[in-house]
Amino acid sequence: MSDTPLRFRSIWISDIHLGTAGCQAGYLLDFLKHVEADHLYLVGDIIDGWALKRSWFWNQSHNDVIQKVLRKARKGTQVTYIPGNHDEGARQFLGLMFGDIRIADEVIHTTADGRRFLVLHGDKFDGVVQCARWLAIVGDRLYGITLRLNHWFNRARARLGLGYWSLSQYLKHKVKTAVNFVSDFEEAVAAEARERGLDGVICGHIHKAEMREIGGIVYCNDGDWVESLTALVELASGELKIVTWQKYYAEQAAQIAELVSPSPDLHGVTPA
Repeated sequence: MSDTPLRFRSIWISDIHLGTAGCQAGYLLDFLKHVEADHLYLVGDIIDGWALKRSWFWNQSHNDVIQKVLRKARKGTQVTYIPGNHDEGARQFLGLMFGDIRIADEVIHTTADGRRFLVLHGDKFDGVVQCARWLAIVGDRLYGITLRLNHWFNRARARLGLGYWSLSQYLKHKVKTAVNFVSDFEEAVAAEARERGLDGVICGHIHKAEMREIGGIVYCNDGDWVESLTALVELASGELKIVTWQKYYAEQAAQIAELVSPSPDLHGVTPA
C-alpha cells in the first residue's frame, strides 16, 4: 500500500478491547498508520477493564495502539474519548482532558454538509448491561471463549494462505435472538436521536458495522476491532463510509482511490 495517508475529515472507531487476546491490534495499527483526520472519536470499549480484572493480557502491539493515538493527538488531531461499559472506569473523568484527549459521555458531531449526529457508545440502550450486569458478564466470558476458538481457527486459515474471517461474528449473526437484539438496539438508539431533533446517531457496542436509515434517522455503527475490523469515516464533503480494513491489510496493493471515491446514495450514506 502507498505510504501516502488516506485523508478524512473524521474517523470513528470503537470496541477495540485492548487487554484481550481477541483484539486485532495489528490491523488497527496498520489502519492508524495509513490514515489522517481532523477528528478522531474513540467510541468506547477501547481498553477492556472487565477482561483485565479477570486476568492480565497486554502485549507490545496494545502499547503501540495507545502511543499511536497519543501521537496523533499531539500532532493536531482532535481526539475525543467516549468510554463504554468495558472501560466504564474512565467515566469518572468525564469533562476532563487526558493530555490532548477530551473525555466525554457523548458529543454532537456536525458533518461538513451540516448534519448533526449524536455520538455515544450505546451501552445504555442495552437492557442486559443496564438491568442484569451479572448476565452481561457471563455472556462476555462465553464470548471470550468463542474468540479464543476464533484465534485458532484463523491461525489454521493463515497456514492455508487464507485471509482473516470471523467465526464468532458468523455464529452471532446466525442466532435469531442475537439478530433480534441488534434490531431492537438499532431502533432504540435511532429513537434517541429523533427525540433530540438530530439527523443521525453514531455508536458502537454491538460489534456490527452498519449504516441505514431508521424512521428518517441515519443510524451508523462503526463496528469493532475484534471481529469486523471496521471504522466509520467522514469525507471532506460530509459523506459517511464504513471502511473494512482487513481487505486492505491483506491486500497491500489495494488502490487508495477505492476508499475515497464518492458514490451516490441517499443523504450521503454509503452502505458497507
